[in-house]
Amino acid sequence: MQALLNDTDIEEIDEGGETLAVTVAEDEAGKRIDVVLTAAGKDLGLSRTRVKSLVEDGRMAIDGVAVLDANHKVKLGQEITLTIPPALDATPQGETVDLDVVYEDDHLIVIDKPAGLVVHPAPGHYEGTLVNALIGHCGTSLSGIGGVKRPGIVHRLDKDTSGLLVVAKTDAAHRGLSKLFADHGRTLPLLRSYRALVWNKPARLFGTVNAPLGRHPADRQRMAVVLPERGREAITHWKLEETFGPDPRAPLASLITCNLETGRTHQIRVHMAHIGHPVLGDALYARGFASKSSLLGAESKAIYLTVRRQALHAALLGFEHPVTGEMLEFRSPFPPDLARLHEVLRTNP
Repeated sequence: MQALLNDTDIEEIDEGGETLAVTVAEDEAGKRIDVVLTAAGKDLGLSRTRVKSLVEDGRMAIDGVAVLDANHKVKLGQEITLTIPPALDATPQGETVDLDVVYEDDHLIVIDKPAGLVVHPAPGHYEGTLVNALIGHCGTSLSGIGGVKRPGIVHRLDKDTSGLLVVAKTDAAHRGLSKLFADHGRTLPLLRSYRALVWNKPARLFGTVNAPLGRHPADRQRMAVVLPERGREAITHWKLEETFGPDPRAPLASLITCNLETGRTHQIRVHMAHIGHPVLGDALYARGFASKSSLLGAESKAIYLTVRRQALHAALLGFEHPVTGEMLEFRSPFPPDLARLHEVLRTNP
């Protein structure tokens, strides 16, 4: 391998970063791309984790063609380029953002998160997150156990999932809440319940999906049900609450309640799609149901098309206060967009 690290080969790029250029030599042929780039970028302080993240963000090309798979095996003579963005301040800054504070004391704060709000800074979302808002609201009182980018965060909701979320303000609260959420209510007092509008009607009134989850093999943005050895345990309990549609024998959609026994990324969304009832409006996991909206009534279809996010809401959060021992329970109704969709499905499905 010839790693080109002179002034002409580590180039300043438009966003102020650098480009690492590598030509694969005979002894590197057949190796994984992340291994090759990590070795070539050691003078730049590139870790294998950092390289993998950059590759999956689309910042690597082989012979001019973008490759997103960090496991890709390289060939002799290939020209590899890796774009390295400039370093950013890892410390999130406080911002003035309106928060719907449901409860707050000296130890923790409970937020009713709106859809569209990212919980913590991540690639593409370094500002305008819930963490930025919390720093602006709480100042320096947030627990530091979660790390610089995730102060106080003990659990999260997807960007386009709305609902209740608790954040620790002290280290003692963080330790207690983390223990609760790691247990997921199996032996400790924790209640987490979601309401979702899903396509079609489940065959039963209630059920459990016990299917391990891992990264989708062909799409890094998605999760998928995978073999046990390739994923993590994931268990979702669901209950049918209501059905919608002109034909009661074949409803177009349903309202369900989901309780989590584990808390994996996209868990409810993947599990409901896995059993044939993806969440309405879910751009990642309901792709095969895009034409289903044509069967809705005119008013329902019009409202459905305005929602533009998965119809999933964290409606119930209950837990034992980690410091005082008091049992706290909070409920959140559907926000306006999902409330309108729910109502019109009832009256004009």
